[in-house]
Amino acid sequence: MSKKKSFVLRIDPETFSMIEKWADDEFRSVNGQLEWMIHKSLKDAKRLKKEKQKPSKGSEN
Repeated sequence: MSKKKSFVLRIDPETFSMIEKWADDEFRSVNGQLEWMIHKSLKDAKRLKKEKQKPSKGSEN
């Protein structure tokens, strides 16, 4: 299992409530929803490192 960094997040109650509802709709925890939202934002901003591509079937290295 990968290590995860924990930190304190201060967020206004109204925003938390909206995220909590969204997480419930997606069958996720609030923490899982926040991780998903952050990952999606990083991906959309092209801030993620490119993953190593696996060789396609039938090709030899």
